[in-house]
Amino acid sequence: MALRWQRPTLDTRFHIDLSWWVEQGRDIRVYLADLLCDECAGTLTQLSADQMIDSVNPQTGEVHQVDPLWDSLISCCSHKPEYLSDDIPIVDGVFRILVANGNRALSVRELHERLGKRSPEVILRTLTAGEVYLGLRPYRA
Repeated sequence: MALRWQRPTLDTRFHIDLSWWVEQGRDIRVYLADLLCDECAGTLTQLSADQMIDSVNPQTGEVHQVDPLWDSLISCCSHKPEYLSDDIPIVDGVFRILVANGNRALSVRELHERLGKRSPEVILRTLTAGEVYLGLRPYRA
């Protein structure tokens, strides 16, 4: 049974579609590396691109293997004021919010709360204006 297309709404959740990056022949890791703070950029140059690191969940104590690039962005860089500055374009802001959220899908309303600029309606129009930017697409479970 094929999925029926539904017009995105303010409650539609968006994510970074990693397959979009592959289809476009682009490497998301290159784009993500540009988002690193100076401290993390210096540290990560010593790791190979496919090297994983251990990460401990502070609530459960459970250890997982994670990509150090994503982990640094989530745990360090995204907490710095310059990561989501006021002058950043909407698409870049949404991308950075989703990276900081571990690419777990967020609704347009949630993105608006975190982005803090422009109305949810403007964010929705920007994300659904036709061309896909940075792999930002509605999430389909």
